[in-house]
Amino acid sequence: MTDTTAHPPQIDADDASPSRLRLSGSWTLDYAGQIGTALGGAPGGVDAIDATGVERLDSVGVLQLLRFARRADLEFDVFTFHESHQALVSAIEDVADDRPRKKREYGVSAALERLGRAVHNNWREAMALVGFLGETQIKLLRMFKEPGRFRPTATVHHMEQVGLDAVPLVALLCFLVGAVVAFLGANILRDFGAQIFVVELVSISFLREFGVLLTAIVLAGRTASAFTAQIGAMVSREEVDAIRTLGMDPIDLLVIPRMLALLVMLPMLTFIAMIFGLLGGLTVGAYSLDIPPQQYLARMHETMELRHFLVGLAKAPVFALLISLIGCLEGLQVEGTAQSVGERTTSSVVQSISMVIILDAFFAIWFMEMGV
Repeated sequence: MTDTTAHPPQIDADDASPSRLRLSGSWTLDYAGQIGTALGGAPGGVDAIDATGVERLDSVGVLQLLRFARRADLEFDVFTFHESHQALVSAIEDVADDRPRKKREYGVSAALERLGRAVHNNWREAMALVGFLGETQIKLLRMFKEPGRFRPTATVHHMEQVGLDAVPLVALLCFLVGAVVAFLGANILRDFGAQIFVVELVSISFLREFGVLLTAIVLAGRTASAFTAQIGAMVSREEVDAIRTLGMDPIDLLVIPRMLALLVMLPMLTFIAMIFGLLGGLTVGAYSLDIPPQQYLARMHETMELRHFLVGLAKAPVFALLISLIGCLEGLQVEGTAQSVGERTTSSVVQSISMVIILDAFFAIWFMEMGV
């Protein structure tokens, strides 16, 4: 029932300033219809609204004023409320935007908008990665001046996690890929009577490309995601904030040990990948292509060049640095919720694999142009 002691909502123009409106009366649920009528008839060109004269105000009145401000393209800061109403207004303003998102719009303009936002976000992520690389390198150099900051136990622990635990997966994967490459090459070269060249095909492809690329992709999916999940969980539990409160640097404790571990283990895993890839080709040659192991090894010895091995191994530290930085950066960017941890983990895997393949393509073109 409507309160008879209250006055209906009213809007009046300020005599001293026509662009200023004064609100009075009760802006409550009882007068919801009259509030809408009053706001619908409000004059345009308003730049300030004085609501200090409002007698009573509830959530309905505040929401109606918020919608009026959006329709009139006004910032809510132009409203002036009575001190007794300020707490209610602030609380409703904070939650007023927590509504379901609009349905996805389709069309050329909407697609261009999404494309622009994606490009902007990717550029921002790239700049954040470059800045994080610089910060990490500076603190790594500082570690040489202050050796006490180095964490050997954590580094060895991560070397075991990212290196030793990944050996079976990398070895099996590269062995099978080496066998597949040998099969495919033999089927094509058989038509030309040149099956023996399968040895060069497997050797060069694994020493230059497949060994390091497959290893980096496996670690990008396995290790980058682990780094992001581990650090992200610490961020969500406020452990990283506690580290800073204790006067320690999260880069020294969380990032550098992981980065050094991957820098050491990725080249070793790459070497193992090369060996097992060559063994895959040797196995197929011996059992399916009628190339005896002695002949296969002799041909490999005659045609294999050290430069192919060095080209493949030279890429490993670059990929290791990239994977570790992306994994750690995404972990530190977690916002504290379980959903954010999942989103950042997915992002780290996608970014790591994409960047590894893109960099490998640039390396291949550059080495080819340089004649290496």
